[in-house]
Amino acid sequence: MSSEYPLYALSEEHQAIREAVRAVCDAKVAPYAADVDENARYPQEAADALLAADFHAPHVPEEYGGAGADALATVLVIEEVARACASSSLIPAVNKLGSLPVQLSGSEELKQKYLGALARGEGGFSYCLSEPDAGSDAVGMKTRAVRDDDTWVLNGVKRWITNAGVSEFYTVMAVTDPEKRSKGISAFVVEKSDDGVSFGAPEKKLGIKGSPTREVYLDNVRIPADRMIGAEGTGFETAMKTLDHTRVTIAAQAVGIAQGALDYALGYAQERQQFGKPIADFQGLQFMLADMGMKVEAARQMTYAAAGRSERNDKDLTFFGAAAKCFASDVAMEVTVNAVQVLGGYGFTRDYPVERMMRDAKITQIYEGTNQVQRIVMARQLLAGVQSTL
Repeated sequence: MSSEYPLYALSEEHQAIREAVRAVCDAKVAPYAADVDENARYPQEAADALLAADFHAPHVPEEYGGAGADALATVLVIEEVARACASSSLIPAVNKLGSLPVQLSGSEELKQKYLGALARGEGGFSYCLSEPDAGSDAVGMKTRAVRDDDTWVLNGVKRWITNAGVSEFYTVMAVTDPEKRSKGISAFVVEKSDDGVSFGAPEKKLGIKGSPTREVYLDNVRIPADRMIGAEGTGFETAMKTLDHTRVTIAAQAVGIAQGALDYALGYAQERQQFGKPIADFQGLQFMLADMGMKVEAARQMTYAAAGRSERNDKDLTFFGAAAKCFASDVAMEVTVNAVQVLGGYGFTRDYPVERMMRDAKITQIYEGTNQVQRIVMARQLLAGVQSTL
């Protein structure tokens, strides 16, 4: 048996994608990252640059006007953007999260309309699952959708919605039959311009300050019945399938943040002089850097392996998606904290980027399922015997 490429190596095409994204980010994303964070403003420069390069929603299939990137290529885009600016990486990540339910379960008409609009840059796509009283327990949601002839009327509040107010399109999960619990939840596409849609004030957050997080209010929002994604009652199943795939993108974001912090710490350690020599010459610091590099690479390999499973839709994707997200985000938190330590007092100031990276890393342990929930998911998969050794 032979392969065109060595095992575990990226193809030339994937390498080229990484290089292309890095070039865009070095020129048009990284220079604005500190200002985006300092002023908690939307990274418009990054949004424009990613759209121009077709990296804003690379996962959209070619048949709907998209770049047709596979799961690994999408991971590479998100990783490289996150290395420069975590807030900006939420543009391609959330566009996939919001639109994947349409791609997985939507009618052909919905795909043509909304995936096409996303690919053309006519608006971003957000994902509305969480509520004030339904976070990890998403089945406990209270948002209701009631059928009225050939329309559905939605009422409720969604919380922690990434890029809310900026995105034009929203995948909204709502209860259509309260008696059926998870089987009574359905998915819909809601547009920002629909009557009755409004947004709360942006949350004041620890990190990812350039990506607005708001509540979404649905007040008698009447939408056509054909905007339901999939069959009635299949919304929760679609939501969980979506997260199996998109947890891999959060792992990629975590890897990118960690790599950015490691890169900066390495450069600093080689330049900073103490006791007459670079601090990189001291073994205590070398061991810290070695652990940081080792763990970032382990997280990267697990993330890429999970991306392969996402692309193939393997039966063990649920385990690998949860494992990659959990491991990579824990690594990102540890590596960014250590990067601050490498810089010492300077690392604790906003004049240097590692404190921003440390603050940005924290959310990767929380959103798209806390790491405690990921461990529950992994344990259930292991106990059910759903894990591959290859």
